[in-house]
Amino acid sequence: MNRFSYITFTLVAMLAFSCKSSKTISAGEANYNLSTRQLIKENAKQTASFKTLQAKLKITYFQNEKEQTHSVSFRAKKDEILWISATFSVIRAKVTPEKVSFYNKLDNTYFEGDYKYLSELLGTELDFQKVQNLLFGETLFNLKEDAYKSSVDNNVYVLQPKKQRDLFEIFFLLDPSHFKVKSQQISQPKEFRHLQIDYLTYQEVNSQTLPQHIKINAVETNKETIIKLEFKNVSLNEELRFPFKIPSGFKEIKL
Repeated sequence: MNRFSYITFTLVAMLAFSCKSSKTISAGEANYNLSTRQLIKENAKQTASFKTLQAKLKITYFQNEKEQTHSVSFRAKKDEILWISATFSVIRAKVTPEKVSFYNKLDNTYFEGDYKYLSELLGTELDFQKVQNLLFGETLFNLKEDAYKSSVDNNVYVLQPKKQRDLFEIFFLLDPSHFKVKSQQISQPKEFRHLQIDYLTYQEVNSQTLPQHIKINAVETNKETIIKLEFKNVSLNEELRFPFKIPSGFKEIKL
């Protein structure tokens, strides 16, 4: 695995999770009488609520007509830690609100730093909260921190700021079945960037509505990156460990 491949693999893996003992949620019908305030309120009620999550996840990554597939173990302590480990701990990563860290035993290298690389990969500024929101099917931006307007299009609720920002445009599509995010789209026309995150299916696990399949499409000028996530075998609220120690003698890399 070359350096770009494993860096992408470790960081992209932070964007996924799954659930077991679950059932797929079927489609519903949009209610044209709901106000924007009611939509935001219903969406807030569906915010994922748990202490820890553990899963096996499959990541399929497409770029420059090349495809990579990886299966990893994923653990999360909500609001504190996102952690992944590949088979035999060859690659291990830990993300906290303060920093991103990972190491690779294949070439004895490690990285510790901020969210700059991940932000560049997806073409929009990210931090721990945004990554976690993306994982759990929450809007990247807090809907209560701006004034929004709503409409219904193709049986989906569409939320957008009453006044779009100067540098980028935001659209959130809510699923009428459970008011979780069906798609979130961020465009930066001047930079020729577009990020679209589609939640293809959701599932109910332990009374939580959580994503089942996610597709991420990041476009910048003439470069396109597609990431598909398939989430399996998740358990919630178990006692989990998040072991992470950079082996001695490893060489630090800069991104």
